Amino acid sequence: MKPPGPEEAQQRASDIRVFASSCTLHGLGHVFGPGRLTVRRGLWAVAMLLSLATFLFQVADRVSYYQEFHHQTALEERESHRLTFPAVTLCNINPLRRSRLTPNDLHWAGPALLGLDPAEHTPFLRALGRPPAPPGFMPSPTFDMAQLYSRAGHTLDDMLLDCSYRGQPCGPENFTAIFTRMGQCYTFNSGAGGAELLTTTKGGTGNGLEIMLDVQQEEYLPIWKDMEETLFEVGIRVQIHSQEEPPLIDQLGFGVAPGYQTFVSCQQQKLSFLPPPWGDCSSVSLDPDFEPGPSDHLDPPSTSSSPPYSLMGCRLVCETRYVARKCGCRMMHMPGGAPVCSPQQHKDCALVALDAMQRKDACACPNPCASTRYAKELSMVRIPSRAAARYLARKFNRSEAYIAENVLVLDIFFEALNYEAVEQKKAYEMSALLGDIGGQMGLFIGASLLTILEILDYLCEVFQDRVLGYFWNRRRSPKHSSTNLLQEGLGSHRTQVPHLSLGPRPPTPPCAVTKTLSASHRTCYLVTRL
Repeated sequence: MKPPGPEEAQQRASDIRVFASSCTLHGLGHVFGPGRLTVRRGLWAVAMLLSLATFLFQVADRVSYYQEFHHQTALEERESHRLTFPAVTLCNINPLRRSRLTPNDLHWAGPALLGLDPAEHTPFLRALGRPPAPPGFMPSPTFDMAQLYSRAGHTLDDMLLDCSYRGQPCGPENFTAIFTRMGQCYTFNSGAGGAELLTTTKGGTGNGLEIMLDVQQEEYLPIWKDMEETLFEVGIRVQIHSQEEPPLIDQLGFGVAPGYQTFVSCQQQKLSFLPPPWGDCSSVSLDPDFEPGPSDHLDPPSTSSSPPYSLMGCRLVCETRYVARKCGCRMMHMPGGAPVCSPQQHKDCALVALDAMQRKDACACPNPCASTRYAKELSMVRIPSRAAARYLARKFNRSEAYIAENVLVLDIFFEALNYEAVEQKKAYEMSALLGDIGGQMGLFIGASLLTILEILDYLCEVFQDRVLGYFWNRRRSPKHSSTNLLQEGLGSHRTQVPHLSLGPRPPTPPCAVTKTLSASHRTCYLVTRL
């Protein structure tokens, strides 16, 4: 029997019955097996179509669920042998000391900050116990609000009576001056200038920061008029925050009153959020000097000099841009290179623009992808005791009444050396999607990844046999016709060649050439004489 040629082998490879008999897809061999169409074969075909439809429905459902990008939040408490101590920012509630104000300060800042008319400057100075402006007083040509708060604000050298961290003494050199909406404030363990951050290896009182402060009530400004920002309380405002975010102490700070020792027990919380499309967090640093256009987004290109992204930092940058665009200046606590607003600009434009912006909630700041915050529990006791009042009065050369009205103690520590990890996780990842598709594929159609490769290989065979073979046969058909004509000419002339007998060879040429014309071809045959 003649062995099959290449074309027959290709036809067999592209035959659906041959493929069905060897494919690992369950049920395909029962549908395309040899023989005529029977009820059994029809039932197998219906079963395969139903299984395939169910499989495709399940795959579409899983892909649709994956594209919704769900996430879940996990809360876990973790142990640590060492924790970084937070930054602690504190401000005296009174922004300016009465003994440091001058007639020039009242001329420039009196109407904006204190609501004073020019005619009220002299009575106000008398109320401060200061001499009035001398005759022929001429105000300075310019005025700097930041310099006013640096010069007239409460200094830590005067307020800080005692300081210790983990039992070791500390002082004003461990604090960094910073401007907020409450004036000049001070931050402990800020990490500014590349300073090494302090850590602790134990929890409880005595293993954190303990400071004794004098609020200096005698330096508080008198209430001359009831204004929007008039403060009636006494004490300090404190905010505990991470080093990566600026303090927003006027909104997030808690108060500490004189005459009390306040204990603040902290627990560190590390938050991790997912970026889009699973979440809405951002880690792009913001530049306060970047001026977005009407169609620009809040996030500018990140710069190496920008601080790490934080929620409070984003809000502060957003407010800075808005005030700078509306007023052409920035408030003293705002970052950036814009000039500081004058007292009149501060009152007439900056405060109005900032309040309007906060009412509209125009700053859409996403959560940072990684942040640290501190949960707090506060408790307090009265100080000083009668016995301690006499000792403190002698130690600081003050009266017992002054100690009771002005001195406070703040003790900040970790409750324990553990922290809470709040982490957003993808609820449905690509590996889970592939696993579900593979499970559905095996359950409904009994296929695997290799089955898909088998189907692709079969499609390649069909393409090669049916499509490429069609064009290959059309290309070869003219050559076959000319070859057949040539073979017919050869056969007709070979029949006319006589048989030569063997005998002595005459001296003739080694061969003779016979030329004949066959149809439209001229063919030359070489006949060799034997």
